[in-house]
Amino acid sequence: MKQLGLKAKCKERHYHSYKGEVGRIAPNVLERDFAAESPNQKWTTDVTQVCINGRKLYLSPILDMFNGEIISYSISKSPNLLMVMSMLKKAFMKHHDTDGLILHSDQGWHYQHMMYQKMLKDYGIVQSMSRKGNCLDNAMMENFFGLMKNELLYVNHFESVEEFERELKKYIWWYNNKRIKLRLKGMSPALYRAHYYGDINN
Repeated sequence: MKQLGLKAKCKERHYHSYKGEVGRIAPNVLERDFAAESPNQKWTTDVTQVCINGRKLYLSPILDMFNGEIISYSISKSPNLLMVMSMLKKAFMKHHDTDGLILHSDQGWHYQHMMYQKMLKDYGIVQSMSRKGNCLDNAMMENFFGLMKNELLYVNHFESVEEFERELKKYIWWYNNKRIKLRLKGMSPALYRAHYYGDINN
């Protein structure tokens, strides 16, 4: 294949994490009520897999349901616990007003791990989990993954994992600060958040 200049194309497969002890860790507190009246009221998280030149990467972000903003994210070459804990630590470095915040996820093993649960409790966060095998329970994060893949991953060719990581960082900044949304009255997530705090202060 190398002599003929051929490259194998990675068939895209959806990432499915091991579900662990289904329904025994946390209830579905969110119940598909994605509306949030203020920032840092409802967050959601999930993991998605991307394939760059035959190499698998795993993206783990946190999204604020108030404005769809990506609060933090981490990337890993394997779907390990460190990826998820790193994502949490980055989020808590940026936001300290987390008491009573709901953090929703699926029933992946990362979110059932005692270290993950302890960190949420330490920050006063209420853990919520989707029902088994129901992606609609986490529709906002699924929507972000779809946008990112259609606007970044599928329309570009990345020579390396490092190139993808650089472009992903740019994309998330653009998504947060420049990409307007109709449901946000034509504002970007960051501007909508700033507008909210401006209204509160006034």
